[in-house]
Amino acid sequence: MANVIKIKKGLDINLKGKASEAMLGGGQSETYAIVPDSFNGITPKVTARVGDKVKAGSVLMVDKNRPEIKFVSPVSGEVIAVNRGEKRKVLSIVVKPDAKNEYEDFGVKKVTSLTGEQIKEALLNAGMWPYIKQRPYDRVANPEDTPRDIFVSAFYTAPLAPDFDFILKGQEADFQAGLDALAKLTPGKVYVGVKNGSAVAPKGVETVLFEGPHPAGNVGVQINHIKPVNKGETVWTVNPADVIVIGRLFNKGIADFTRLVVVTGSQTSERGYVKSMAGATIASLLKGRMLPGNNRIISGNVLTGVRVTENDYLYAYDNQVTVIPEGDDVYELFGWAMPRFDQFSQSHTYFSWLLGKGKEYVMDARIKGGKRAMILSNEYDQVFPMDIMPEYLLKAIIAFDIDKMENLGIYEVAPEDFALCEFVDISKIEIQKIVREGLDQLYKEMN
Repeated sequence: MANVIKIKKGLDINLKGKASEAMLGGGQSETYAIVPDSFNGITPKVTARVGDKVKAGSVLMVDKNRPEIKFVSPVSGEVIAVNRGEKRKVLSIVVKPDAKNEYEDFGVKKVTSLTGEQIKEALLNAGMWPYIKQRPYDRVANPEDTPRDIFVSAFYTAPLAPDFDFILKGQEADFQAGLDALAKLTPGKVYVGVKNGSAVAPKGVETVLFEGPHPAGNVGVQINHIKPVNKGETVWTVNPADVIVIGRLFNKGIADFTRLVVVTGSQTSERGYVKSMAGATIASLLKGRMLPGNNRIISGNVLTGVRVTENDYLYAYDNQVTVIPEGDDVYELFGWAMPRFDQFSQSHTYFSWLLGKGKEYVMDARIKGGKRAMILSNEYDQVFPMDIMPEYLLKAIIAFDIDKMENLGIYEVAPEDFALCEFVDISKIEIQKIVREGLDQLYKEMN
Protein backbone atom coordinates (compact mmCIF):
# COMPACT_ATOMS: atom_id res chain seq x y z
CA MET A 1 0.00 0.00 0.00
CA ALA A 2 1.30 3.45 -0.92
CA ASN A 3 2.42 5.87 1.77
CA VAL A 4 0.05 8.66 2.80
CA ILE A 5 1.59 12.00 3.69
CA LYS A 6 -0.72 14.44 5.45
CA ILE A 7 0.00 18.12 4.87
CA LYS A 8 -1.24 20.16 7.83
CA LYS A 9 0.05 23.64 7.06
CA GLY A 10 -1.46 25.50 4.13
CA LEU A 11 -4.60 27.31 3.11
CA ASP A 12 -7.52 26.48 0.81
CA ILE A 13 -9.02 29.65 -0.68
CA ASN A 14 -12.60 28.84 -1.60
CA LEU A 15 -13.32 31.16 -4.52
CA LYS A 16 -16.52 31.49 -6.48
CA GLY A 17 -16.24 30.33 -10.07
CA LYS A 18 -15.38 26.64 -9.92
CA ALA A 19 -15.62 24.74 -13.18
CA SER A 20 -18.01 21.84 -13.59
CA GLU A 21 -16.83 18.59 -15.14
CA ALA A 22 -18.26 19.57 -18.50
CA MET A 23 -16.73 20.04 -21.93
CA LEU A 24 -17.28 23.44 -23.53
CA GLY A 25 -17.13 24.32 -27.20
CA GLY A 26 -14.64 26.60 -28.89
CA GLY A 27 -10.91 26.63 -28.27
CA GLN A 28 -10.01 26.98 -31.97
CA SER A 29 -7.68 29.94 -32.12
CA GLU A 30 -7.09 32.16 -35.15
CA THR A 31 -3.39 32.26 -34.27
CA TYR A 32 -1.03 30.35 -31.98
CA ALA A 33 2.24 31.51 -30.49
CA ILE A 34 5.33 30.48 -28.62
CA VAL A 35 5.99 32.93 -25.77
CA PRO A 36 9.65 32.65 -24.62
CA ASP A 37 8.81 34.25 -21.27
CA SER A 38 6.97 31.03 -20.43
CA PHE A 39 10.30 29.25 -20.08
CA ASN A 40 12.78 30.21 -17.37
CA GLY A 41 16.46 29.79 -18.14
CA ILE A 42 16.47 29.99 -21.93
CA THR A 43 17.80 32.61 -24.34
CA PRO A 44 15.65 32.41 -27.49
CA LYS A 45 17.19 32.30 -30.95
CA VAL A 46 14.57 32.45 -33.68
CA THR A 47 15.19 30.03 -36.56
CA ALA A 48 11.91 30.50 -38.46
CA ARG A 49 11.19 33.45 -40.72
CA VAL A 50 7.97 35.30 -41.40
CA GLY A 51 6.28 33.59 -44.34
CA ASP A 52 7.68 30.11 -43.61
CA LYS A 53 5.27 27.21 -43.98
CA VAL A 54 5.49 24.92 -40.95
CA LYS A 55 3.98 21.73 -39.63
CA ALA A 56 3.04 20.90 -36.07
CA GLY A 57 6.42 19.95 -34.66
CA SER A 58 8.51 22.18 -36.96
CA VAL A 59 11.25 24.11 -35.15
CA LEU A 60 10.55 27.83 -34.61
CA MET A 61 13.35 28.70 -32.20
CA VAL A 62 16.12 27.17 -30.12
CA ASP A 63 17.92 28.03 -26.91
CA LYS A 64 20.94 30.11 -27.92
CA ASN A 65 23.12 28.59 -25.18
CA ARG A 66 21.95 25.00 -25.76
CA PRO A 67 20.77 24.72 -29.39
CA GLU A 68 19.72 21.12 -28.87
CA ILE A 69 16.72 22.45 -26.90
CA LYS A 70 14.13 23.20 -29.57
CA PHE A 71 10.78 24.95 -29.48
CA VAL A 72 8.32 23.81 -32.11
CA SER A 73 5.10 24.99 -33.68
CA PRO A 74 1.96 23.58 -32.03
CA VAL A 75 0.06 23.69 -35.34
CA SER A 76 0.72 23.62 -39.06
CA GLY A 77 0.37 26.84 -41.00
CA GLU A 78 2.36 29.99 -41.74
CA VAL A 79 4.65 32.04 -39.51
CA ILE A 80 3.07 35.50 -39.66
CA ALA A 81 5.01 37.45 -37.02
CA VAL A 82 8.06 37.50 -34.80
CA ASN A 83 7.22 40.12 -32.19
CA ARG A 84 10.07 41.84 -30.38
CA GLY A 85 10.29 44.29 -27.51
CA GLU A 86 13.04 46.45 -26.05
CA LYS A 87 16.59 45.48 -27.03
CA ARG A 88 15.03 43.16 -29.62
CA LYS A 89 13.80 40.78 -26.95
CA VAL A 90 11.65 38.05 -28.53
CA LEU A 91 8.11 38.40 -27.19
CA SER A 92 6.33 35.83 -29.34
CA ILE A 93 6.48 33.84 -32.55
CA VAL A 94 3.03 33.72 -34.12
CA VAL A 95 1.69 31.02 -36.44
CA LYS A 96 -1.58 31.23 -38.38
CA PRO A 97 -3.00 27.70 -38.63
CA ASP A 98 -4.19 26.12 -41.85
CA ALA A 99 -7.12 23.77 -42.30
CA LYS A 100 -4.96 20.65 -42.70
CA ASN A 101 -3.05 20.62 -39.38
CA GLU A 102 -0.25 18.41 -40.68
CA TYR A 103 2.30 16.92 -38.28
CA GLU A 104 6.00 16.25 -38.49
CA ASP A 105 6.45 12.48 -38.37
CA PHE A 106 8.74 11.48 -35.51
CA GLY A 107 7.79 7.82 -35.72
CA VAL A 108 5.84 5.66 -33.31
CA LYS A 109 8.22 4.19 -30.73
CA LYS A 110 7.83 1.58 -28.03
CA VAL A 111 9.25 3.16 -24.90
CA THR A 112 10.32 -0.15 -23.34
CA SER A 113 12.65 -0.86 -26.27
CA LEU A 114 14.44 2.52 -26.11
CA THR A 115 17.49 3.59 -24.12
CA GLY A 116 17.63 6.72 -22.02
CA GLU A 117 19.69 8.50 -24.69
CA GLN A 118 17.17 7.60 -27.38
CA ILE A 119 14.33 8.91 -25.20
CA LYS A 120 16.25 12.13 -24.62
CA GLU A 121 16.97 12.56 -28.34
CA ALA A 122 13.29 12.01 -29.21
CA LEU A 123 12.14 14.61 -26.66
CA LEU A 124 14.69 17.15 -27.89
CA ASN A 125 13.84 16.67 -31.56
CA ALA A 126 10.08 16.96 -31.00
CA GLY A 127 10.29 20.09 -28.84
CA MET A 128 9.12 18.34 -25.68
CA TRP A 129 12.23 19.03 -23.64
CA PRO A 130 11.23 22.54 -22.43
CA TYR A 131 8.41 20.92 -20.44
CA ILE A 132 10.95 19.24 -18.17
CA LYS A 133 12.09 21.56 -15.37
CA GLN A 134 14.82 21.13 -12.81
CA ARG A 135 15.44 21.89 -9.18
CA PRO A 136 17.54 23.70 -8.10
CA TYR A 137 16.80 27.02 -9.84
CA ASP A 138 13.34 26.06 -11.24
CA ARG A 139 14.30 26.39 -14.90
CA VAL A 140 14.26 24.30 -18.07
CA ALA A 141 16.33 21.20 -17.36
CA ASN A 142 19.83 20.84 -18.76
CA PRO A 143 19.83 17.74 -21.03
CA GLU A 144 23.48 17.12 -20.16
CA ASP A 145 22.56 16.50 -16.51
CA THR A 146 21.45 13.21 -15.01
CA PRO A 147 18.75 13.79 -12.39
CA ARG A 148 18.82 12.00 -9.07
CA ASP A 149 15.02 11.48 -9.33
CA ILE A 150 12.05 12.81 -11.29
CA PHE A 151 8.89 14.10 -9.60
CA VAL A 152 5.37 14.46 -10.98
CA SER A 153 2.44 15.85 -8.97
CA ALA A 154 -0.70 14.24 -10.40
CA PHE A 155 -3.17 16.64 -8.80
CA TYR A 156 -3.74 20.36 -8.40
CA THR A 157 -4.77 22.19 -5.22
CA ALA A 158 -4.50 25.86 -6.23
CA PRO A 159 -7.70 27.96 -6.18
CA LEU A 160 -10.14 26.89 -8.94
CA ALA A 161 -7.53 24.51 -10.35
CA PRO A 162 -8.57 21.78 -12.82
CA ASP A 163 -9.33 18.25 -11.73
CA PHE A 164 -6.57 16.03 -13.09
CA ASP A 165 -8.73 12.92 -12.68
CA PHE A 166 -11.13 14.47 -15.21
CA ILE A 167 -8.29 15.52 -17.54
CA LEU A 168 -6.83 12.01 -17.47
CA LYS A 169 -9.99 10.21 -18.60
CA GLY A 170 -9.30 8.48 -21.91
CA GLN A 171 -5.61 9.42 -21.82
CA GLU A 172 -4.35 6.87 -19.32
CA ALA A 173 -2.18 5.07 -21.91
CA ASP A 174 -0.41 8.28 -22.91
CA PHE A 175 0.15 9.23 -19.26
CA GLN A 176 1.65 5.83 -18.53
CA ALA A 177 3.87 5.99 -21.64
CA GLY A 178 5.09 9.41 -20.54
CA LEU A 179 6.00 8.11 -17.09
CA ASP A 180 7.75 5.10 -18.65
CA ALA A 181 9.79 7.45 -20.82
CA LEU A 182 10.76 9.64 -17.87
CA ALA A 183 11.85 6.56 -15.92
CA LYS A 184 14.51 5.93 -18.59
CA LEU A 185 16.07 9.36 -17.93
CA THR A 186 17.11 8.80 -14.31
CA PRO A 187 19.02 6.11 -12.43
CA GLY A 188 16.77 6.90 -9.47
CA LYS A 189 13.01 6.79 -9.19
CA VAL A 190 10.03 8.55 -10.71
CA TYR A 191 7.87 9.72 -7.82
CA VAL A 192 4.22 10.47 -8.58
CA GLY A 193 2.26 12.38 -5.97
CA VAL A 194 -1.41 11.37 -6.02
CA LYS A 195 -4.30 12.82 -4.06
CA ASN A 196 -5.58 10.36 -1.49
CA GLY A 197 -8.78 8.86 -2.90
CA SER A 198 -7.92 9.67 -6.52
CA ALA A 199 -8.44 7.15 -9.31
CA VAL A 200 -4.99 7.91 -10.76
CA ALA A 201 -3.04 4.64 -10.57
CA PRO A 202 0.25 4.73 -12.51
CA LYS A 203 2.42 1.64 -12.82
CA GLY A 204 6.18 1.19 -12.59
CA VAL A 205 6.69 4.31 -10.49
CA GLU A 206 6.83 5.21 -6.81
CA THR A 207 3.32 6.39 -5.92
CA VAL A 208 2.96 8.59 -2.83
CA LEU A 209 -0.46 9.63 -1.57
CA PHE A 210 -1.01 13.15 -0.23
CA GLU A 211 -3.87 14.85 1.54
CA GLY A 212 -4.26 18.30 2.98
CA PRO A 213 -4.81 21.91 1.94
CA HIS A 214 -3.00 23.84 -0.76
CA PRO A 215 -0.05 23.73 -1.48
CA ALA A 216 -0.18 19.92 -1.06
CA GLY A 217 -0.37 19.65 -4.86
CA ASN A 218 2.82 21.68 -5.41
CA VAL A 219 5.63 19.43 -6.58
CA GLY A 220 8.11 21.35 -4.40
CA VAL A 221 6.16 20.46 -1.25
CA GLN A 222 6.09 16.84 -2.34
CA ILE A 223 9.85 16.78 -2.99
CA ASN A 224 10.46 18.24 0.47
CA HIS A 225 8.38 15.52 2.13
CA ILE A 226 9.55 12.60 -0.01
CA LYS A 227 13.25 13.19 -0.66
CA PRO A 228 14.63 16.75 -0.30
CA VAL A 229 17.21 18.20 -2.67
CA ASN A 230 20.68 18.69 -1.20
CA LYS A 231 23.49 20.84 -2.54
CA GLY A 232 25.05 19.25 -5.60
CA GLU A 233 21.92 17.22 -6.44
CA THR A 234 19.54 17.78 -9.34
CA VAL A 235 15.99 16.55 -9.70
CA TRP A 236 13.56 17.10 -12.55
CA THR A 237 9.86 17.90 -12.40
CA VAL A 238 7.11 17.59 -15.02
CA ASN A 239 3.54 18.86 -15.01
CA PRO A 240 1.14 15.88 -15.26
CA ALA A 241 -0.64 17.35 -18.31
CA ASP A 242 2.74 17.55 -20.06
CA VAL A 243 3.47 13.91 -19.16
CA ILE A 244 0.45 13.06 -21.31
CA VAL A 245 1.87 15.08 -24.22
CA ILE A 246 5.22 13.29 -23.87
CA GLY A 247 3.51 9.90 -23.89
CA ARG A 248 1.51 10.90 -26.95
CA LEU A 249 4.77 11.54 -28.82
CA PHE A 250 5.83 7.90 -28.45
CA ASN A 251 2.37 6.37 -28.91
CA LYS A 252 1.41 8.42 -31.99
CA GLY A 253 4.77 9.60 -33.33
CA ILE A 254 3.67 13.24 -33.52
CA ALA A 255 4.02 16.42 -31.46
CA ASP A 256 0.38 16.81 -30.42
CA PHE A 257 0.15 19.56 -27.81
CA THR A 258 -3.63 19.32 -27.38
CA ARG A 259 -4.76 19.73 -23.79
CA LEU A 260 -7.85 20.49 -21.75
CA VAL A 261 -7.90 24.07 -20.47
CA VAL A 262 -10.28 24.92 -17.64
CA VAL A 263 -12.15 28.25 -17.70
CA THR A 264 -12.82 29.53 -14.17
CA GLY A 265 -13.48 32.61 -12.09
CA SER A 266 -16.36 34.65 -10.72
CA GLN A 267 -16.41 36.88 -13.81
CA THR A 268 -17.18 34.05 -16.21
CA SER A 269 -20.69 33.11 -17.29
CA GLU A 270 -19.81 29.58 -18.38
CA ARG A 271 -17.21 27.38 -16.71
CA GLY A 272 -15.76 24.08 -17.76
CA TYR A 273 -13.08 22.47 -19.90
CA VAL A 274 -12.10 23.57 -23.41
CA LYS A 275 -10.09 21.39 -25.77
CA SER A 276 -7.26 23.62 -26.91
CA MET A 277 -3.50 23.91 -26.43
CA ALA A 278 -0.84 26.14 -24.92
CA GLY A 279 -0.18 29.07 -27.25
CA ALA A 280 -3.86 29.62 -28.12
CA THR A 281 -5.22 33.13 -27.76
CA ILE A 282 -6.99 33.93 -24.51
CA ALA A 283 -9.90 35.28 -26.58
CA SER A 284 -10.49 31.85 -28.15
CA LEU A 285 -10.90 30.34 -24.68
CA LEU A 286 -13.10 33.09 -23.21
CA LYS A 287 -15.23 33.98 -26.24
CA GLY A 288 -18.78 34.61 -25.03
CA ARG A 289 -17.90 33.42 -21.52
CA MET A 290 -16.67 36.59 -19.78
CA LEU A 291 -19.07 38.83 -17.89
CA PRO A 292 -18.97 42.57 -18.64
CA GLY A 293 -17.01 44.79 -16.33
CA ASN A 294 -13.48 45.77 -15.41
CA ASN A 295 -11.91 42.31 -15.27
CA ARG A 296 -8.51 40.81 -14.48
CA ILE A 297 -7.68 37.92 -16.82
CA ILE A 298 -5.05 35.48 -15.60
CA SER A 299 -3.21 32.74 -17.47
CA GLY A 300 -3.03 30.20 -14.67
CA ASN A 301 -4.42 30.47 -11.14
CA VAL A 302 -4.89 33.56 -8.99
CA LEU A 303 -1.81 32.85 -6.85
CA THR A 304 0.89 32.13 -9.44
CA GLY A 305 -0.64 33.03 -12.81
CA VAL A 306 0.31 35.84 -15.19
CA ARG A 307 -1.87 38.83 -15.98
CA VAL A 308 -2.89 38.79 -19.65
CA THR A 309 -5.34 40.38 -22.07
CA GLU A 310 -7.68 38.72 -24.54
CA ASN A 311 -5.10 39.33 -27.27
CA ASP A 312 -2.35 37.49 -25.39
CA TYR A 313 -1.59 33.76 -25.47
CA LEU A 314 -1.97 30.95 -22.96
CA TYR A 315 1.39 30.34 -21.28
CA ALA A 316 3.21 27.09 -21.96
CA TYR A 317 2.76 25.37 -18.59
CA ASP A 318 -0.80 26.58 -17.97
CA ASN A 319 -4.04 24.66 -18.38
CA GLN A 320 -6.24 27.19 -16.61
CA VAL A 321 -7.65 30.65 -17.37
CA THR A 322 -9.14 32.66 -14.49
CA VAL A 323 -11.23 35.83 -14.65
CA ILE A 324 -11.87 37.90 -11.51
CA PRO A 325 -12.89 41.53 -10.90
CA GLU A 326 -10.08 44.07 -11.18
CA GLY A 327 -11.44 45.98 -8.18
CA ASP A 328 -9.86 49.35 -8.90
CA ASP A 329 -13.32 50.91 -9.24
CA VAL A 330 -14.48 49.73 -5.80
CA TYR A 331 -14.76 52.18 -2.91
CA GLU A 332 -15.66 50.90 0.56
CA LEU A 333 -16.91 52.93 3.50
CA PHE A 334 -14.42 52.66 6.40
CA GLY A 335 -12.40 50.07 4.44
CA TRP A 336 -11.10 47.17 6.49
CA ALA A 337 -12.64 48.54 9.70
CA MET A 338 -16.17 47.55 8.61
CA PRO A 339 -17.48 44.27 10.05
CA ARG A 340 -18.46 41.99 7.17
CA PHE A 341 -19.47 38.46 6.24
CA ASP A 342 -18.58 38.47 2.56
CA GLN A 343 -14.80 38.82 2.55
CA PHE A 344 -12.19 36.14 3.13
CA SER A 345 -9.73 36.53 6.00
CA GLN A 346 -7.07 33.98 6.85
CA SER A 347 -6.52 35.65 10.23
CA HIS A 348 -10.27 35.73 11.11
CA THR A 349 -10.29 39.54 11.01
CA TYR A 350 -13.80 39.40 9.54
CA PHE A 351 -16.71 37.39 10.87
CA SER A 352 -17.03 35.54 7.56
CA TRP A 353 -15.05 32.61 8.98
CA LEU A 354 -18.06 31.82 11.16
CA LEU A 355 -19.95 30.78 8.01
CA GLY A 356 -17.69 27.75 7.60
CA LYS A 357 -15.28 26.47 4.97
CA GLY A 358 -18.09 25.89 2.45
CA LYS A 359 -18.66 29.60 1.81
CA GLU A 360 -17.46 30.82 -1.58
CA TYR A 361 -15.83 34.22 -1.88
CA VAL A 362 -15.56 36.74 -4.69
CA MET A 363 -12.11 38.30 -4.57
CA ASP A 364 -10.75 41.05 -6.77
CA ALA A 365 -7.18 41.91 -7.73
CA ARG A 366 -6.61 44.71 -5.22
CA ILE A 367 -3.57 44.51 -2.94
CA LYS A 368 -5.49 46.43 -0.25
CA GLY A 369 -2.58 48.28 1.30
CA GLY A 370 0.84 49.68 0.51
CA LYS A 371 4.24 48.09 0.94
CA ARG A 372 5.62 48.04 4.48
CA ALA A 373 8.74 46.79 6.21
CA MET A 374 8.96 43.02 6.58
CA ILE A 375 7.49 41.96 9.89
CA LEU A 376 8.45 38.62 11.46
CA SER A 377 4.98 37.65 12.62
CA ASN A 378 5.05 33.91 11.93
CA GLU A 379 2.33 34.31 9.29
CA TYR A 380 4.42 32.60 6.59
CA ASP A 381 4.98 29.52 8.75
CA GLN A 382 1.23 28.97 9.09
CA VAL A 383 0.84 28.34 5.34
CA PHE A 384 4.32 27.05 4.38
CA PRO A 385 4.44 23.26 4.85
CA MET A 386 8.11 22.73 3.96
CA ASP A 387 10.92 22.10 6.43
CA ILE A 388 12.33 25.54 5.65
CA MET A 389 12.20 28.89 7.47
CA PRO A 390 10.66 31.10 4.77
CA GLU A 391 11.13 34.49 6.42
CA TYR A 392 14.85 33.96 7.02
CA LEU A 393 15.37 32.49 3.55
CA LEU A 394 13.65 35.50 2.01
CA LYS A 395 15.91 37.87 3.94
CA ALA A 396 18.97 35.92 2.81
CA ILE A 397 17.81 36.20 -0.81
CA ILE A 398 17.30 39.95 -0.51
CA ALA A 399 20.80 40.32 0.98
CA PHE A 400 22.10 37.75 -1.55
CA ASP A 401 24.00 35.93 1.18
CA ILE A 402 24.84 32.73 -0.71
CA ASP A 403 25.96 30.75 2.35
CA LYS A 404 22.77 31.52 4.24
CA MET A 405 20.64 30.86 1.16
CA GLU A 406 22.21 27.42 0.80
CA ASN A 407 21.86 26.61 4.49
CA LEU A 408 18.21 27.72 4.52
CA GLY A 409 17.14 25.55 1.57
CA ILE A 410 17.29 27.72 -1.57
CA TYR A 411 17.99 24.66 -3.76
CA GLU A 412 14.61 23.11 -2.94
CA VAL A 413 12.24 25.97 -3.66
CA ALA A 414 10.51 27.67 -6.57
CA PRO A 415 8.53 30.93 -6.56
CA GLU A 416 5.19 29.04 -6.56
CA ASP A 417 6.06 27.55 -3.16
CA PHE A 418 5.86 31.06 -1.69
CA ALA A 419 2.55 32.04 -3.31
CA LEU A 420 0.51 31.57 -0.14
CA CYS A 421 3.12 33.46 1.87
CA GLU A 422 2.64 36.35 -0.53
CA PHE A 423 -1.15 36.06 -0.19
CA VAL A 424 -1.17 36.31 3.62
CA ASP A 425 1.74 38.76 3.85
CA ILE A 426 0.74 41.93 5.71
CA SER A 427 3.84 43.67 4.34
CA LYS A 428 2.56 43.41 0.73
CA ILE A 429 5.96 42.23 -0.52
CA GLU A 430 6.30 40.65 -3.97
CA ILE A 431 7.76 37.47 -2.54
CA GLN A 432 7.55 35.32 -5.66
CA LYS A 433 9.38 37.96 -7.69
CA ILE A 434 12.14 38.16 -5.06
CA VAL A 435 12.56 34.36 -5.04
CA ARG A 436 12.65 34.23 -8.85
CA GLU A 437 15.34 36.93 -9.04
CA GLY A 438 17.30 35.24 -6.25
CA LEU A 439 17.29 31.88 -8.06
CA ASP A 440 18.40 33.52 -11.32
CA GLN A 441 21.21 35.41 -9.62
CA LEU A 442 22.34 32.29 -7.79
CA TYR A 443 22.41 30.30 -11.04
CA LYS A 444 24.64 32.92 -12.67
CA GLU A 445 26.92 32.95 -9.64
CA MET A 446 27.23 29.14 -9.42
CA ASN A 447 27.55 28.53 -13.16
